Amino acid sequence: MTMLETIINWLARLLIWIACGFMLGMVGLTCANITIRVFMVPISGTFELMGYFGAVAAALSLGYTQIRKGHIFVDIVYNVFPEKIQKLLSLINSIVCLCFFALISRQLVKWGNTLRLTEQVTETLNIIYYPFVFAVALGCAVLCLVFFVEILLVFSRKDVR
Repeated sequence: MTMLETIINWLARLLIWIACGFMLGMVGLTCANITIRVFMVPISGTFELMGYFGAVAAALSLGYTQIRKGHIFVDIVYNVFPEKIQKLLSLINSIVCLCFFALISRQLVKWGNTLRLTEQVTETLNIIYYPFVFAVALGCAVLCLVFFVEILLVFSRKDVR
């Protein structure tokens, strides 16, 4: 179990660093656009790239955020239940989320393949955008792996929220 956890943690950390790179790209592009706008015409395609970079950054950070328990969690009702019920609720939550994000990841891969085969490009910059879709699918797939590890942790009686 520890080997699987280590691999998933390493993968989530790698993706969070890539997400940080996209965030830095967004900051740089925004700063450049603001600076250039003062003197001449704004950078073409900024709005497009900000949308794609933001989607990739958010998706790639999902798994790491789940590992760190950084997502919103309402524990007012949860803490009232005994420990066994809490574990059952955690198990049910992880199973439902695993199924949901597996479905999302699968549909994104199908959509990305369709975009790849039809050679779709962005409107302003005419760049292919199926890699962005595949990146979001990867982020969702890693989140599925994190939920899978959480399910295994519930069965191994380790503490999970």
